[in-house]
Amino acid sequence: MSKPALGRGLGALLGGSPPLAPSSAPVLSPPAAAPDQRERVQRVPLSHIRPSALQPRKDFAAESLQELADSIREQGIVQPLIVRERGGFFELIAGERRWRAAQLLNLPEVPVITREADDRAVLELALIENLQRENLNPLEEALGYAQLGQQFQLTQEEIAVKVGKSRAAVANATRLLKLPASAQNFLRDGRISVGHAKVILGLADAISQLHAAERIVKEGLNVRQAEGLVAKLQARGQKISGEPVQPRALVPVDANLARLEEKMREKFGTKVHLKYAQGRGAVEISFFSDAELQRVLEILGLNAD
Repeated sequence: MSKPALGRGLGALLGGSPPLAPSSAPVLSPPAAAPDQRERVQRVPLSHIRPSALQPRKDFAAESLQELADSIREQGIVQPLIVRERGGFFELIAGERRWRAAQLLNLPEVPVITREADDRAVLELALIENLQRENLNPLEEALGYAQLGQQFQLTQEEIAVKVGKSRAAVANATRLLKLPASAQNFLRDGRISVGHAKVILGLADAISQLHAAERIVKEGLNVRQAEGLVAKLQARGQKISGEPVQPRALVPVDANLARLEEKMREKFGTKVHLKYAQGRGAVEISFFSDAELQRVLEILGLNAD
C-alpha cells in the first residue's frame, strides 16, 4: 500500500521520536536546553488518559489486543502514545490499541508525547494511522470519511487527498452508509462482503435491501449469485420470493470489457453496466439520489443548469 499523503500539520503530530526502551528500563530526561518540552517523552498515570471520541475505529479484537499485551509484557511499550491535554486529562491522538493493551496488564503508567492538535487534525491522523495498518473495517472507514466531510465541510476530493486514497475509493466507501442498519451490521461482522453490499445497493428501497441481505446471509450466496438475486427482485418489482436462488449460468465475458466496466465503476463510484456487441452498445450509469446524479455529471464535466 502506498504511503498516504498527510494533511497539513499531521507529519508534526506523528513526530520523529526515537523508540523507547522496554517499560522496565529508566526513561532518560531530555537535555535541559531542549527547545520544546512538549516533545519530551514523559510517563503519566494510565488513569489520566482518555480515548478520543473522534477515533473512527470502534471494534478492537480481543485476541489481537491480548497478543499486543503479551508483547508489551515482554518488550515494554516501544512507541509512546500521542496525546493532547483536554480538561485536566490527556486525550489520545494515536495509540489506542497500546492504551487498551496496557489496561489489560494493569500498568500504572505509560509513556506519552503531548502535542497540540485541533479536532480536524486528530480525526485525520486517526484515519491515516488506521488505514496504514489496515485496521478499519469497511463501515468504520466509511464513517471516518463521512465525519471528515460533515464536520469539516470537506469534499470527497479533499478527503481523498488527506488520506491518500482515490476519490472513487472514498465515494464507494461512503456509499456503504446508505445500507439499512441491519445490513451494515452484516457487513461489519463479515457476514457479507463489500462486493455483496454494492450489489444490494442496486435495490431502490431499504426494505428490499434488507431482505436481500438476509437472503444472502441465510443462503450463503456469493457475489455473482447475489447479482442474480437482485436482478430477479428488480424484474419482479423488488418483491421478495422465498424460493432459493440458483446460481446463474456463466456466460463467457470478454476480459477487456469486464476490466473496462470495472474501471468505469471505480471512476464514477457507482454501478456501471457496459453493453457491447460488434462495435455497438450502451453504457448504463446508475445513481440513487439527486446528489449522486450531480456528482456523476461533475465527473463528466457537465452542468445540470
